[in-house]
Amino acid sequence: MENMDFTGKVVLVTGASRGIGRAIARQFAAHGARVAVHYNNNLEAARETMASLPGGPHMIVQADNGDAKAVEEMLSAVTIEMGALDIVVNNAGIYEEHPLAAVAYDEWQDSWQQTLATNLIGPANISYCAARYMIAQGGGRIVNVSSRGAFRGEPTAPAYGASKAGLNAMSQSLAKYLAPFNIFVGVVAPGFVETDMAESILSGPEGDAIRSQSPLGRVATPEEVAYAVLFLASPGAAFMTGAIIDVNGASYLRS
Repeated sequence: MENMDFTGKVVLVTGASRGIGRAIARQFAAHGARVAVHYNNNLEAARETMASLPGGPHMIVQADNGDAKAVEEMLSAVTIEMGALDIVVNNAGIYEEHPLAAVAYDEWQDSWQQTLATNLIGPANISYCAARYMIAQGGGRIVNVSSRGAFRGEPTAPAYGASKAGLNAMSQSLAKYLAPFNIFVGVVAPGFVETDMAESILSGPEGDAIRSQSPLGRVATPEEVAYAVLFLASPGAAFMTGAIIDVNGASYLRS
């Protein structure tokens, strides 16, 4: 597993205060990286993530991904304090239901604006700021966390599905553009994941039906998603730039 050695690398993980982001931060730290733990609202949870990380020194950063200035300031803070930025993981995102026949027009617009700002424009701005630094540095990695919903659709949350489909397209466009600069871009697209955000759904009446979507009879763990992220960020995966890795237990297959 020598290619999963991130000793001395600096990694920014957005949405690292819980769930998938926390698992990603922990696995990078366990493999030698120094981690910038990003959060938006929950400082206490970010501190819990920070306290669970081996090695270091690590740091905590705050930003609203939908705020372009805040994103720029966050990237600047990471590079100044950590002295480098080798890997960025765009994991932070929101999911908000807005079924067309059940919401008012203003609610519909708000859902689209907030979801696209956080799930697509935010990662685009983070990627811009990070890539500009990485170009000067001589290379780097960007891994974006998408969703199965980008491919199969999200009927009651169409802005979420569209934002993740846009994230996939953006990632592949950047993979082509940034490759000459020794910057490689990949995507991990999970299905349902066993996180605190999904707990109410998975423990409710829909839980068994969701688990049965996979022939494995379960949903992914955050650690399984994190493993795919680390793989795409590893030196040995450079020629996979532009790839989208599905982590959905064969609950949705595409070719």
